Amino acid sequence: MIAAVVATESLDPIADANANGAPPRGGGRAVRRARLVTVLAFVALALTYALVVLGSTVRVTNSGMGCPSWPLCYGQVGLVGGFHTLLEESHRYLAGLVSVVVGATVLAAWRTPERRATRVPALAAACLVVFQAGLGALTVFLHNAPWTVAVHLVTGLVFLGVVTATAVTSLDDRSRFRLVVTAVSRWTWLAIGATLALLVAGSAVVDGGAARACPSWPLCTHPAPFHLVALQLLHRSLAGLAGIAMVFFVVTSWRRMAGHRRWRFGAVGLLGLLVVVASFGAASALTRAEPAWQDAHLAMAAALWALLVALALRVLLVPDQERFGGSHLPAHVDGVPAEP
Repeated sequence: MIAAVVATESLDPIADANANGAPPRGGGRAVRRARLVTVLAFVALALTYALVVLGSTVRVTNSGMGCPSWPLCYGQVGLVGGFHTLLEESHRYLAGLVSVVVGATVLAAWRTPERRATRVPALAAACLVVFQAGLGALTVFLHNAPWTVAVHLVTGLVFLGVVTATAVTSLDDRSRFRLVVTAVSRWTWLAIGATLALLVAGSAVVDGGAARACPSWPLCTHPAPFHLVALQLLHRSLAGLAGIAMVFFVVTSWRRMAGHRRWRFGAVGLLGLLVVVASFGAASALTRAEPAWQDAHLAMAAALWALLVALALRVLLVPDQERFGGSHLPAHVDGVPAEP
C-alpha cells in the first residue's frame, strides 16, 4: 500500500529547515524515534490491507468455519488441516501480527513528542483491533451468522481507514492538526460517507445472498426475489453516488492542491482505481459472483477506500499553527489563510 505516501507531501516548516541544513530539533535520537513511528504505521497499513484481502478470500471461499474453535484451530498451535482450515488459520495469525504492530505504533507514538498527531488515530486503531477480535470470536461461536460476518467486514474496512489516517499523520512533525471547513471539505465528506455506505451495501449483497441475483450490469434485468434485486440496485446506486462524489472531490480540490504533485498523482490514481473497481464489480455480476472476481472486487475496493481516506485527510487537515508561532509559517496553507 502506497496510498498515504502518494497522498501526503510535507508542509512542515521544521522538516523543510532540516532539509536546508538546519540542525534537527531534539537531535538524532528524536529523528530516529519519529522515523520508527512512521515505519511502524506503514507496516501496520500494509498488514491491515493484506488482512482485509485475506478475510475476503476466507469469506468468498466459505472457509469461515474452517476453524470451528477460537482462538486456536482444533486447539492446536501451528498450521493444521486442509485448504479451508489453512485459510482461516492464516487469517487469525495475520490478525495477531497486525495487533502487535498496531500496539507497538501506539507505544512509539506516545513516546515521541514529534508524532503527537499520530496518537489519536493509533489509539483508535488499537481499540478497533480489540473490537475486531471480539467480533471474530462471536462470528465463530455463531457459526458464521450473516450479520456477524457483515459487521466484521465493515469494521475491518473502518479499521483500514483509521490505520491509513495513522500512517498519513505519522509523516509530519506536528503536535496537532485542525479541520478546515470549506466547500471543498463538504465534497470530501460526501465522498467518504458515500464510499463507506457503498462498502456496507456490498457486504449486505454478499451476506444477504444477493450476489447472484442480477447476472446483468448495470441494470438488473433477470427475474429474482424482490429483496435480492433491491439489495443489488441499492449497491449499484450507491456505487454511482460514490463515483460522482469522488469525481467532484478531485475536481474541487485540484486547484487548492496546486503545487502538490504527489497529491495530484494520487487523485488521478483514485479515479483510475474507481474505474477498475466498477469493472470488477461488473465482471462479478456477469459471472454470477465467481469467487475470484468477488475477491478481486473487494481487494480493489479496499485499496480505493484507503487511497480516498489518505487524499481526503491531506485536504481536510491543516497543521495547528499556534505551536510554531507566526514567524515560521507561510501566510497560508493550501490556500487557507493563517489564523492569527
